[in-house]
Amino acid sequence: MGMIRQVSTGSPPPRILNLFGYTGGATLAAASAGCAVTHVDSSKAMVTWCSENARLSGMESLPIRYIVEDVLTFLQRELRRGKKYDAVVMDPPAFGRAKGGGLWKLSEHLPSLVDSVHQILSDNPLFLLLNIYSDNLGGLPLDRIAETLNLHGGITVEEPLGLVGTMDGKYLPCGTAYRWSAV
Repeated sequence: MGMIRQVSTGSPPPRILNLFGYTGGATLAAASAGCAVTHVDSSKAMVTWCSENARLSGMESLPIRYIVEDVLTFLQRELRRGKKYDAVVMDPPAFGRAKGGGLWKLSEHLPSLVDSVHQILSDNPLFLLLNIYSDNLGGLPLDRIAETLNLHGGITVEEPLGLVGTMDGKYLPCGTAYRWSAV
């Protein structure tokens, strides 16, 4: 959040896009740091929950735009409108139901998701965060994700996600987090 606070002192505030926003932890953190946030999730219940969390936290007046829509559909619409964002946070599920009964499969949709997100980044993007909680990416090599994230230059850090057992100390892998930043 230090990077956001440093940039958000200027005008206009950084525009952050939170895709697969769930209950809004990242949305509220970015908004409280001075960003204008667009929170997108295909589940109306999750978007409502985020809005309620903002209200309960006294943040209902912060610049948060709530969108109930399929993420890929939203991205394509924003691209047609010429909208750009300074940072993107993505936390896609491995599998889910899209609006209209369609299926979301991370292994199938991740390449187009990452490509669309790169197109929607502003000319001076701050960062991009991507969490993947599945090792089953249908043959998509994880190296390709880092390559795609680096298209804007900058640096990509890849961090394994996992848990350490309290009784046996064994490590349980839970996915990978990617953090790209311009600096």
